[in-house]
Formats: sequence, structure tokens, C-alpha cells
Amino acid sequence: MQNNKTLNYADGILQAFTYLLENHKEVFVFGQGLWSPWYVGSTMKDLDKKFGVERVIDSPVSEVAVTGAAIGASVCGYRPIVVHPRVDFMILAIDQIVSQAAKWSSMFGGQVHPAVTIRGIVNRGGEQGAQHSQALHAWFAHVPGLRVVMPATARDARDLLIASVLCDDPVLYIDDRWLYEWEEEDPGIQLLNLSEVGPHVLKNGNDITIVAASFSTKLAMDAAKTLEEEGISVEVVDLRVINPIHWDVILESVQKTGRLLAVDGGWQSCGLAGEIIAGVMEHVPLAVMKASPKRLTLTNAPAPTSKVLEEIYYTQPSQIISAVKEMIGSKVHV
Repeated sequence: MQNNKTLNYADGILQAFTYLLENHKEVFVFGQGLWSPWYVGSTMKDLDKKFGVERVIDSPVSEVAVTGAAIGASVCGYRPIVVHPRVDFMILAIDQIVSQAAKWSSMFGGQVHPAVTIRGIVNRGGEQGAQHSQALHAWFAHVPGLRVVMPATARDARDLLIASVLCDDPVLYIDDRWLYEWEEEDPGIQLLNLSEVGPHVLKNGNDITIVAASFSTKLAMDAAKTLEEEGISVEVVDLRVINPIHWDVILESVQKTGRLLAVDGGWQSCGLAGEIIAGVMEHVPLAVMKASPKRLTLTNAPAPTSKVLEEIYYTQPSQIISAVKEMIGSKVHV
């Protein structure tokens, strides 16, 4: 496959699908709206024409049946990718994901490996309202036996999708439509072992560590750029995989900076940001901390429909900038 000098997130996903379908005959894609840019953007453009509708299967609206059928196929030698155009509607298949796919390997002593990848798309904003705007990653990250992947960069959108499909474990791959136009330089496909993928430092800094995933990582990078211009050195750690979390890179960063801000696109209660803070404080001595850790999340309320309220509801880089400045000027509370 010819590599472009730059790659955006949506094209990264498309490249991953193309690579997998070209090189692995056991891979097929199953879900609703796969032939429609309205559902999946440009991430699956013309795959049905190139690989045939028997491998890129546009299904009826039945999240339970589609997910269950794919899980069944995964234990018969296939590597299916289920696509749910909205994470919100994927809830209908939660029994198949949480009580079936995530449990089978353990229940059958490792003799069964549901090598299924379930792609859930976060699709917020645009006055869509509370039932179309949820990011429920923290739910699924709570479940043992289910790997949860949340790429932020274009390269990871591609390389982690490939790694997810080639992994023998069930994987929930969550991408965010707000990231589809984010670009970066492209060195070409890197084949990764998903079990070895952990957090990555996207930007080095010395004054504070910001830990985030998916679109929150982009917000953190945007804020870090502004803060750098004001003389504040921010280290941005992109989680990439939120179940299981590999802690070494995060702990090393916080031990260096002495400050931690966890930014998450989900709600605060029992959320990912709280998990990051708890995990760090279990391992980093209090004496190392220069300020109390802080989390920045969505308000504990359903998403509004009004555009004006959406601008208040969703986290902005300016809020991250304010939180960082507050932490730089504060001291740890014992």
C-alpha cells in the first residue's frame, strides 16, 4: 500500500480496513450503514465495491443479532469486525459483549478465543441530544476479558485497528468522529502486538502531566501548545488502550512533573479520569506531588440539544488551560 506523507484519522481507519481485508481472508465486516458515509463518514468508502458485499455486509438494524452472529463466527476461525455507528445504540448488544465475548475464554479454560473486534463510533455535537451523544468507554473498561482501545492519532487509528483485529481477544475499538480530520505525518503501517501497546508521550514537558484518551488527547495537545507559548511546559500522555491500562509511562511522567491533570470525554462519576488519578496516587509518593491531582470531565448530566448549551457542556482547550494554571499556582493538600 502506498503511504501518503500525511494521514488523517478517517483515512487511517480506511487504510486499516483495506489492509485487513486484503491480507486476511478470515476478516469480514458486519454492521448497519457500512455503505453509507452518513453512518461511517469516509472511513469505509468503497470497501463494499472493492471487496464485495459478502465481506462488507450492510446489516438490518439489529445490534444484538449482528454482534451475536459475529461473536459466534469468531470462535469458528473468522476475525469479524462489528461496526456500531453510534456507541449509544451498541448498548442493545451489551449482553453479547459483556456476558458472552468477554467471558468465554475464562469460562472455557482458554480453549475458546472470541477474536472479534467491535467498533463503536462516538458521534456527538450538532444538537443531536442526549440519546445520540454518549461516550460510554468507562463502562466497558470495567469489564475483565475485554480489551478497550481508544486511538487519538491518525496512525493509531490505523495501526491499533489492525492490531485489534489480529488479537485473539475480544476488543472494543472506539473511534470519535470529532477526530476524523486530525492529521499527522505518516511513516507507514506498523504491525503491533496489542497486548504490548500502552500509553505514549505525545509531547514532552516538565511542569505538569496531562493524561487523556481519544478526542480529549487532541484537546490536551491544543491546550499544551498555547501553554507552551506562555512558558508552561506540559507533558501529554495519550492512553491509547484503557483496558488494561499499562501504568509505567504514566507513573514515570508524573514522578517527573509532580502534577497530574486527567482529562476525559466521559462523565466524572466512576469514570476514567478518576481511575487514572487513583492508579497514580497508589504508586507515586505524596512527597513527589507539587499539587493535588485534578480531573476535568463532562458535567454529570445528559448532553443538551441546544447548540449554546453544547458549547458549555463539552470540554474546551480553554478549560484545560485554566486548570493547568490553577495547578501550577497551587500546592499539594495533605
